[in-house]
Amino acid sequence: MAISALHAAASGMRALDEKLNVVANNLANINTHGFKRDRVNFEDLLYNVKREPGIPNADQEPIPHGLLVGSGVRVSGTQRNFEQGAVDQTNKPLDLRIEGQGFFQVRTIEDGSEVFAYTRAGNFVQNSIGNLVLANGDGSIVEPAITIPEDAIEISVSRNGEIRVRQQGSSTLNTVGQLQLARFVNQEGLKQIGRNLYVETDASGTPVLGQPQVDGLGSIDQGSLEMSNVDPVRELIDLITTQRAFELNSQSVQSADETLRIVSTLRRF
Repeated sequence: MAISALHAAASGMRALDEKLNVVANNLANINTHGFKRDRVNFEDLLYNVKREPGIPNADQEPIPHGLLVGSGVRVSGTQRNFEQGAVDQTNKPLDLRIEGQGFFQVRTIEDGSEVFAYTRAGNFVQNSIGNLVLANGDGSIVEPAITIPEDAIEISVSRNGEIRVRQQGSSTLNTVGQLQLARFVNQEGLKQIGRNLYVETDASGTPVLGQPQVDGLGSIDQGSLEMSNVDPVRELIDLITTQRAFELNSQSVQSADETLRIVSTLRRF
């Protein structure tokens, strides 16, 4: 009866509401450095099998199709797109962009414990004692720690992540640290915790650390940042199609409700 249509349409509205939330989040982070857009994956629910495909007909020949009625849809998960974002040229010495694969590794606090986290955002600054930190809400410290001398008047970061500075009264650049990058077997399995950070999970596997330009890791581009890879045109199209699909499901609910109303008012003569 129409009650099945009500449940199927309601499941569609719930799933589309989740997609709307994801699309809205993508658009909200269109200017977030290093942000990666999410895609929603759907899957159909169980089917009510009223007639199995292939059962014999009156002539003992297998019927080529059956009679199966679905019960709706649900969101199976969100999938992150790690495609490289556009370049934002800033010319600031501590703005660093990863060109290729890899994540910067930082230390942060999650659920009251200090953990390693990973980011594609490279907007770094110095804290009060000269440590290189990420310019997010926590000031997450780069790991391994790198300290910039307070009398540094020039900072140079090479493509392979070597950080050198020129101090007052000196004409040479001295090495003060080496950036490391991390990569994962399944980077889509990383967990987002906000603040432009990811943490590892059982799905992502453990990080493989190394210097930039080694073992498939990307290189460092000083003076630029990686922009979000959100395509506003695509997201707006997704927004419109999601809204239209939601309206269609709501009309299915109205039609099923009207059918049930008619059935409930039937009289025997």
